[in-house]
Amino acid sequence: MSNPFLKLDAASRRQFMLKTAKSALGVSVLSHFDALQAASEPAIKSGKAKAVIALYMGGGMTHIDTWDPKTGETKGFKDPLKTNADGIQLGGYMTKMAKQADKISIIRSMTSKNGAHGPGNYLMHTGYDERGTIIHPTLGSWAQHHLGRSHKTLPSSVTVGTGNTNAGFFPPSLAPIPISNPDGGLQNAKATVDDSTFRNRVTLMGELDGGFREKFNVAPVKAYSEFYDETMKLLTSADLEAFDLTKESADTQKLYGTGFGRSCMLARRLVQHGVRYVEVRMGGWDMHNDVDGSMAKNGGAMDAGFAALLEDLQKTGLLASTMVVMFSEFGRTPRINENKGRDHFPKVFSTVFAGGGVKGGYVYGSSDADGKEPTDKPVTPQDFIATVGAGLGLPIEKVVFSPSGRPFTVGDKGKAVSDIFA
Repeated sequence: MSNPFLKLDAASRRQFMLKTAKSALGVSVLSHFDALQAASEPAIKSGKAKAVIALYMGGGMTHIDTWDPKTGETKGFKDPLKTNADGIQLGGYMTKMAKQADKISIIRSMTSKNGAHGPGNYLMHTGYDERGTIIHPTLGSWAQHHLGRSHKTLPSSVTVGTGNTNAGFFPPSLAPIPISNPDGGLQNAKATVDDSTFRNRVTLMGELDGGFREKFNVAPVKAYSEFYDETMKLLTSADLEAFDLTKESADTQKLYGTGFGRSCMLARRLVQHGVRYVEVRMGGWDMHNDVDGSMAKNGGAMDAGFAALLEDLQKTGLLASTMVVMFSEFGRTPRINENKGRDHFPKVFSTVFAGGGVKGGYVYGSSDADGKEPTDKPVTPQDFIATVGAGLGLPIEKVVFSPSGRPFTVGDKGKAVSDIFA
């Protein structure tokens, strides 16, 4: 006679045992059983970050020309560079980051099955595949849900550059604030009329909306009202100076330079003023043609901006509490194509971590000699999201239910790469 108990998985067997113990032996024994089970499960090692600056390289960053250089037929147009971290080489374009390698951990065994831009972008930001029936939150929204607001007036998360600015299935008050241009600051932050007229208009609008809010006293309406009220507080607050790059010294502005560097400077400034999660987006990585020329321009700008950010965070004392993460939707083909470029390649690519309790001068995982596939310690997009979440101290295994009643976790049950944390 077959035993159905043996066909259950470990979680189902445990539930069966717990229910049996509760019925037959009582609650006190059940509590003791739970305590023993919890004690046998290793705690998730996490970082010490109070804030995250996420640098997203949109288009598919080439791993071989940046963080995972090779010396064989696939090495590309430049030889690998030695760095200030023993045993670690970087791509030939990373001349400034080669002097900051002692501050970073590189995961060289990222792997995904998604080689399309949109779905790959979505997966690396949420840990979930795109679905037509639901939108998943990104990490800034997850952090605010679990940890609360990081500042009483400033937003808890900001996106610099074009990108996702919704909160997924969370309320809109948890959505990141978009900044399209770092030098332009927060868009529409100044009223086009005098203060008295502005206040009168706000009061009138509140009176007109009052009847609707009273009649439809439901969660979605309350959420939008809360988001609106928080926005109004920000627009009338002196904390708006956090978005003003002209407040930075001439030396700091020179350090960061232009373009991507300015966005990194804004990210540092926002974190310094209390914003918990800032994503900086940089496009131009879809290098199907002329990867050498593209890397000289795009790669050089990224290299300079990333290095300036790490140098500045260390100088201002923020590096210990701020985790910096660089990622992309996938890598690019090891072999150069007929157009002297590289094509989409999700099978293996790299991500980079620094600060916030992350080890310096460390490499986790590896790809083979040609950069074609992971050779050990593969890391999925789900694991990546879980790692950033763990670095920020989020309860990554805690189940949260969407309004439709479906269960979700930070990173869709991914496993944090705890080895990168010191």
